[in-house]
Amino acid sequence: MATTTTAPRRARSPRSGIRRGEAAAGWIFTLPVILILGVFLLIPVLMALWVSFSDWSGRGSPFSASVNLVGFQNYAAVTTGDGLATRDFGTAMRNNAWYVLLVVPLQTALSLFLAVLVNGAVLRGRGLFRTAFYFPSVTATVAIMVLWLFLFNAVGPVNAILAALGIDGPNWWADPSGIVHDALAAVGITEGPAALTDNDFLGLSWWDWLAGPSVAMSAIILMGIFTTSGTFMLLFLAALQNIGPEIQEAAMVDGANAWQRFWRVTLPQLKPALFTVLTLGLIGCWQVFDQIYTGTQGAPGKTTLTPAYLSYDAGFLDQHWGQGAAIAFILFAIIVLFTIFQRWVLRERPVSRRRARQYQVPSRPKGGAS
Repeated sequence: MATTTTAPRRARSPRSGIRRGEAAAGWIFTLPVILILGVFLLIPVLMALWVSFSDWSGRGSPFSASVNLVGFQNYAAVTTGDGLATRDFGTAMRNNAWYVLLVVPLQTALSLFLAVLVNGAVLRGRGLFRTAFYFPSVTATVAIMVLWLFLFNAVGPVNAILAALGIDGPNWWADPSGIVHDALAAVGITEGPAALTDNDFLGLSWWDWLAGPSVAMSAIILMGIFTTSGTFMLLFLAALQNIGPEIQEAAMVDGANAWQRFWRVTLPQLKPALFTVLTLGLIGCWQVFDQIYTGTQGAPGKTTLTPAYLSYDAGFLDQHWGQGAAIAFILFAIIVLFTIFQRWVLRERPVSRRRARQYQVPSRPKGGAS
């Protein structure tokens, strides 16, 4: 009786199924990148975290014996103190919060609209439009800010166009008033109720928090929308092109109109791209620095001050390195929390029973007619 022998199999890892030696080769090839990221990214971040809990003066090593651990004093100085540091941090957070609140939804909606527009088969010269919409995204922020300073000058082209329409344009870069307060003042409301003016958060009354972005910050908000919509348009465009035409055809056969096809069919399939766009938008909007450093340095009246610029100002200009590092890590925590919340909102939800019943096929009665 002949016996058959099977060829010996290569040894694999019991957990991942990787052949013996492949794991070691993978670590060898990735080791240079790990070392580079560790030396130039992870170690500086850990050093900055140590600085945020110390009284380092910026001279010498932050790990020297003369540097003392002060715990959460730097964090408390910018969040719970009664001094200028807390008020500046509150002002920066108010400014940046309005920036995020306006830029993220507007740039997302505009980029999605542009993606749907250039994805349409009836549009001629789609390649030209894609390039034109994307071009501001690859232009240096500093260059665009210099252009913005010229366009929104008191005697610049924007005010000239407004004057031609009979509108008296504002002095964009010198007007610290909030646009929400300006709108309320136009209807006779110049003071807030006591519940808003008598209570404060981070050194600012709630009435000041509701002032809205200043006229100067509004110009920077327009710049943020203008420079980022092109990049996010490409992300949405790639997602749209992965949706097969047969899905749209099936919806048309079912009698869905254009809006119903977009809202019920197209948009749910764009959820991964939407999550990416919102995440990148939130991160970018909470890290506004280049525009402020190049253009306004927080002026007028600190109404364009942002936490990222305040961190730089506290550390490099005022030599309060601990407070500057603390502001940076507070900003990091805010970004992480917003990302987690956004992931929870856009998570996949099970189909409700009511909606599931709409797609159930009614069962045939037993014992059909003969």
